[in-house]
Amino acid sequence: MTSWKLSIAAAAAVALAASAASADTIKIGFNTPQTGFAAADGKSVLTGAQIAIDTVNAAGGVNGKKLELVVYDDQAKPKFAVPIATKLIQQDKVAMGISGSYSAPTRASAGVYQNAKVPYISAYAVHPDITRAGDYVFRTGILGSVLGKAAAKLVGDKLGKKRVVITIMKNDYGKALAAGFKSVMANYGIEVVNEYQYSLRDRQFGPIVSSIKGDNPDAIFDTGYWFVAAPFVSQLRAGGVKAVVVAQEGYDGVKFIEIAKKAAEGVIIVTALDRDSKDPAVVKFMTEFKKRTGYGADMVGASGHAAVMVAAAALKKAGSTDRAAIRDALASIKVDAITGTLSFNKLGEVQKSLKVQEVRGGGWHYHSEITDAKLLTPPDK
Repeated sequence: MTSWKLSIAAAAAVALAASAASADTIKIGFNTPQTGFAAADGKSVLTGAQIAIDTVNAAGGVNGKKLELVVYDDQAKPKFAVPIATKLIQQDKVAMGISGSYSAPTRASAGVYQNAKVPYISAYAVHPDITRAGDYVFRTGILGSVLGKAAAKLVGDKLGKKRVVITIMKNDYGKALAAGFKSVMANYGIEVVNEYQYSLRDRQFGPIVSSIKGDNPDAIFDTGYWFVAAPFVSQLRAGGVKAVVVAQEGYDGVKFIEIAKKAAEGVIIVTALDRDSKDPAVVKFMTEFKKRTGYGADMVGASGHAAVMVAAAALKKAGSTDRAAIRDALASIKVDAITGTLSFNKLGEVQKSLKVQEVRGGGWHYHSEITDAKLLTPPDK
């Protein structure tokens, strides 16, 4: 046989093998920041998602097939997220997609998935417009405004702090959290004595710290991510500000504590992961996560795991990779995930209780829970 015939035969064999492999797997698209400013979160969420994939596959997969994550790096930027979504849908032929990214790229991708009528799950992005893209878009994480409401209850009710400063990160995440906090703070007798804004790139907070010291608040509600929050909290304590710092999922992770060091002690957050949980599934996840990464599990990793487990449950219930059937299954399922029992309202939003964690002895530990169903109810339109 001539060499060109051998090449054709080899190519055909490769194509046949690829086709057979593809037929034996169910592809789930996954956009996440693997490089850039949010790469640490991207590593965590992908690790959590892959642990879930491996768990499902080890148990026999779904409907006789193994799950496969098709992963692309969106750098947490909409300009990359949109072409990635298009590629996943049109070229990779995914059955559904998951966002392991921030609000801006997730919002941008959601419209692409909705227009193509391919189910899409936001693992932890919080902006309200994500699910408003349409009926094929769901969120397994807590809506930003709901997190903000929970933080207000924590500050005013559980902690009894009334004079509060709010520090707002100038992006979708920070604004949504602040809006939620303000919408219910009067119910808990909270007075906002001042508020400040900062950007994602800020690392020096001298003027804000000096002003907050003059405000003399009982508590500070901060809406930032851990890589901004760590220097902010460090500078607060170095500047003599003693008010309790209350925050949210953006702080959730060992990196915040590693950078802020002793200044992190006493910080309290509302989040989705309880490190002191005795639930065997949570304990197993946390053990495996640390084994794979070398650091303790965080909310982002747990959210990636939960989103994949929800996807697997929907695929199983649908009984096929028909995208409309998967969407209908998502709309009607209830899944016990490591972040809580998850089900969706008609807008695709999830309702669940929230965990309150506090930094004690250099680690995150159980403080309390927020279970107020009325407070935690997300919008349904």
